[in-house]
Order: sequence, then structure tokens, then C-alpha cells
Amino acid sequence: MLRLQHALVNVGDSPYILDALLPCLPLPGPAAELLDLTGRWCRERAPQRRLLQQGAWVRDSRHGRTGHDSSLLLAAGTPGFGFGHGEVWAVHTAWSGDHTTWAERLPTGEGVIGGGELFESGEMVLEPGATYASPQLYATWSGSGLDGITGRMHRHLRARPQHPRRPRPVVLNTWEAVYFDHDLGRLTRLADAAAGIGVERFVLDDGWFVGRRDGTRGLGDWTVDTQVWPDGLHPLVEHVRSLGMDFGLWVEPEMVNRDSDLARAHPDWVLGAHDEDPPGWRHQQVLDLANPAGYAHVRDALLTLLDEYDIGFLKWDMNRDLIDTGGAVHAQTLAVYALLDEVRGAHPRLEIESCSSGGARVDLGILAHTDRVWASDCNDALERQHIQRWTGLLVPPELVGAHVGPPEAHTTGRVHRLAFRAATALFGHFGMEWDITDLTPEESTELAGWIELYKAERDLLHTGRVVRGDHPDPSLWVHGVVSTDGERGLFGVVAMATSPHAVPLPVRLPGLDRDRHYEVEAAGPEPAELPPLLHLTGSWTEKGAIRVVGSVLTEVGLALPTMAPESALVLRVRAVVDPSA
Repeated sequence: MLRLQHALVNVGDSPYILDALLPCLPLPGPAAELLDLTGRWCRERAPQRRLLQQGAWVRDSRHGRTGHDSSLLLAAGTPGFGFGHGEVWAVHTAWSGDHTTWAERLPTGEGVIGGGELFESGEMVLEPGATYASPQLYATWSGSGLDGITGRMHRHLRARPQHPRRPRPVVLNTWEAVYFDHDLGRLTRLADAAAGIGVERFVLDDGWFVGRRDGTRGLGDWTVDTQVWPDGLHPLVEHVRSLGMDFGLWVEPEMVNRDSDLARAHPDWVLGAHDEDPPGWRHQQVLDLANPAGYAHVRDALLTLLDEYDIGFLKWDMNRDLIDTGGAVHAQTLAVYALLDEVRGAHPRLEIESCSSGGARVDLGILAHTDRVWASDCNDALERQHIQRWTGLLVPPELVGAHVGPPEAHTTGRVHRLAFRAATALFGHFGMEWDITDLTPEESTELAGWIELYKAERDLLHTGRVVRGDHPDPSLWVHGVVSTDGERGLFGVVAMATSPHAVPLPVRLPGLDRDRHYEVEAAGPEPAELPPLLHLTGSWTEKGAIRVVGSVLTEVGLALPTMAPESALVLRVRAVVDPSA
């Protein structure tokens, strides 16, 4: 892993206008194919490929935040590289404001790959003696495909001193359960139901502060609405804590509604380059955090909340692009970083999630100051398979919020069985976004079973090596996590669509030790029955597991049952202590 950072010092006696300072690295000749990501709201991180020919492939982002269409990682590799094969060179720009990432092949044959911060015209002016330091550019190489890139990135992140070490708690977020309809009785019943099935963190979403009955007003007024909460949040917080759960709260400190006490008192704190507001979005404007008074107001409001209530988690949202700022994105981004650090410094056990209209701020810049990201506002399990698969190129599972939504996804209208929704959320930081007070007894028992499986396996899921299979059937996806010692694995086999094959092709499980013997069994509250091995190279145990040598799992594959489209099978793999027994 390389981290590059350039610094430029103005040693002259007059101001210096800096247009760009972009770290880059040489790209060798075999790197002839590019992969990057794009997307939109609720469909973040969609892959796209192209040949690297003469000229440049440039991915600029001028959203004032990372963006739903962020490239996340730009990878150049040998033609046809996959998850488990090929040479790959990749870079990531660790910055949460305007940025660029690019690769270029010159007519003379030389190649370069790089990235860095983008400025508006005249935004970065260095006074005499001043220094500008570029964001860090992360760069790494793999001789074993994209999984090798992912492994290096994840190991680096997990080695950070501030990386979360405590088990990632099971979360219930109230947004899709109650939306703005806050009622103490309803929320305490929801908390009771959550605790009853094993939830460990209860998060109260938007709607708790002054005047916030819908999305048009109140942002900036970070005090509890006493009309809805006459005793403050104390009754709910105390009830949640009495049930043994951590309490979390939604905030959006960088934004302001014009219909708010804050905006009426301080209209000059709204960020914009002209006398009139920038174009609105979601009835919101941006609060100028580079203004010391605005920054202090938000900081003090947040610290007052955290001092008064036993809050262990903030869902920190940011729901619009920064436009027409007059060159303020750089200063605003640094102010956000500083605010996050100051709040966390005052409350060291507090965890913060970076949420930005879902997944519009996922980068290693923001993750240096937060504890997880919300990958997408979409909880449709089929879409989430795509989103989580490609978010995981850079971000390890324990830092990616992954929730079980209602049977019908409110962003797409698709309906999925609970088993598919839960098996999808299992391979991240598991939680729920669902009114679980309406569950049938059967659904409650099944969901509790998935929570039990997550708790049993999260030490593996959140420390092991992420692997993905290059399966020849594009309708069947394979992914998993293997322990660093090769003794354990948990895999998901996902039918993304109907298969062109009447008989499913064998499924290889990558990342295991080819010389060890393993037992493979289906996992989950209602595990599927595994069929006999396609190649009779294994044996059955009394408990219905398959015992087989690792080389069969990694090179031949298992015959698995025909799967309905939009369904998943979870496989637990354990090394056999005494293969001769």
C-alpha cells in the first residue's frame, strides 16, 4: 500500500493562485483495461469497464461531496482481470469534497494513474508562507485480481488505531418504521420488540427536533421539540437503555432549512456565492461551517445533546450537493472533518455514521473521522447485493451499514422473502429498518434466528478476508469471508436472476486452503438441504454436512440446489480437526 501526499509552500512575497496539485504514479504497459464505478441515488457503485487506449479516462466529481457517482476506486489491469485473477493497479482519492481520478496512456506508450482535489477558479490562494497539502492518494497492486486489492485495503484500514474494535452491534433504525410520526408509546413498543429479538442499538431517526413534522423545516434547530416530547427524549432513552440497548440519534448538522429559527436569526450563515440562495434541494441549504460563528453554534448544539442524553451513536446525514458556493468546498470539507473530530473528542465512546443521501459520501477521507458508512438509502436486497459487492472493493464489511427492510422495498416496490433480505444484510454491519411490531410470530422467530447467526459469525465477518467468486454463470454470484488462518469461512451464494442452465454449474468457494479438509453446511434459521456432491469426492456427516478436501471446494466446486431467482444460500465452512477420523 502506498499513500501519496504532496505539499506546496509559497516561498514568494505575493499571493500564489494554485490551480491543481495532483499526485500520480506510472502505469505499466500490461494495464490495458479499466474498471471504475458510477451510480445514482439508490443505485450507488455500479461497475463499468473499458479499454485503456491512447488518451485519458477522467472521472471528475464536483458535488461538494464524494457523490453517488463516485468512482470510489479506479483500477487498471491486464485484460479480463477478475476478482481472483489478473494483475491490477488501483488508486483511491481520500477526499470528501470535489475531486478527480484519472488514467492516461500517451502516444509514446507511457501510462499514468492518479487523483486529487479539484478547485474552483481562484479557490486556492496561498498567501506568502502558506502551505497546501493534497489529500492522500491511496495506491496498491495485486497479482491475484481485485480480491488482492481489497485485501490490502481492508488490512490497512483495520490496522488504524481508531478502527472499531468492539463487536458491531445489531441496529434498529426507526426511519422506515415510523418516518416523522414520533409517538412515545409507539416507539417504546418498537424498542420492546427490538430488544426481544436481540437488537443491541436503537436509533431514533429524523423528526425529533423543533418544528420537524416533515422535510421542509427545522434543520438547524437542534433542540428537542417539546410539543412532541414534553419530557424531552429522556423517557425513550431511559427505556431503550433499560432494555440493554445502545441509543442513537439522527442529525444533519451541515444543512439548514430556510424555515428554521437558525436561518431566520442568521441568514448570512447560509453558504452561497450571491445575494440569492443557490438552487434548493429537499428544501435545504448548506450551513457555512467555515464561518466560525456558524461552526460554534452547531458544535455547541450537538455537545449539549450529547451531554444531556446517553447517546452512543449519531447517524450523521448530509442530503444535498454543494453548488454555487463561490469556491468554499475545500474550507467546508475541512470544517466538517474538524467538527466530527471535536465532537468525538469530547465523547470518545461515541460512534458516528457517515450518511449522505445514502451513499454519496463514501471515501477514506470521511472514514478517518467516522465509524461506518451508510451504503445506500435503498434496502431492496437485490439492489443491495450490487451496492455492497462493489462498496466492499474498498470498505470492509464492519464499516458498511446493511439493514433488513420491509418485505416491499419503499424505494423500488420489489417484494423479497425475509431469508433473502437477511442473508444480504448479514455480510455487513447488520441491522433493520422495519416496523417489527407488525411481524408474525413466524417472522419474529426467523428474524431472531438471523440475528443469532450474525452474532455467532460477526467476529469472522468483521476480521476475515473478503473473497468473491468469478462464477461462469453471471446470474449466480458467490462471495464470502475467510478467516486469516484459513480455518473458517462464511459464504453467500446468490441467484441474482434466472439461470440459462437447467442444472446449476458447480460453485467454487475461493480463499480456502486447498490441502485442508472442511465441513460445509447450510446456515440460517431454516437452512437448505444440500444435495450430493457432483463429483463423489466427499462424504456426509451425521448432521448433514459435507466433508471434503479444500482443493475440491476451490477448484472443482460444489453442486448446489437449483435456486429461485432473487434468493440466497448461506454456507458455513469449518476445518476438520482430524481428517482421518
